Amino acid sequence: MPIRLSRILLMLAITLWLALVAFGNITDYGSNLAFVQHVLAMDTIFPDARIHYRAIHAPWLQQSAYLLIIAFEILAAVLCGVGSWRLWRARTSSAAAFHRAKRVAVLGLGAGVLLWLGGFMAIGGEWFGMWMSSQWNGLESAFRFVVVLLLALVYLGQRDDELDR
Repeated sequence: MPIRLSRILLMLAITLWLALVAFGNITDYGSNLAFVQHVLAMDTIFPDARIHYRAIHAPWLQQSAYLLIIAFEILAAVLCGVGSWRLWRARTSSAAAFHRAKRVAVLGLGAGVLLWLGGFMAIGGEWFGMWMSSQWNGLESAFRFVVVLLLALVYLGQRDDELDR
């Protein structure tokens, strides 16, 4: 039971973390919108970089990208929260039932990995050259998210033994 409880608490902590990230982006919309705008505009990457043609300057596309990021953050938080609830409900069930209860939590963690690895590290970091910017570089933060979420996926994904009755 302690292992199951630790997995539930881990998922609750990640739910809180992701919810606070989304909440911050909604309540302080302009701060992180500026980040997205600069990354997409590629206005702080090396001046002689040959990838400036990829820049997106249209404000409506920048806004849309930011709204998509927030929507993905909310989706990941909600899935992790629902997954936490399902794990809690299955905490005294058989090992197979507890393992099946992990499905939604795994989807939430996967959505987070997709956002921060696929969205920030791959698209932002490589396609838009965010790694070249000293001012608008979110790769370190994105890496931290990816590592935590992947470690949680590994820990959550391990099979449980049957509970001693």
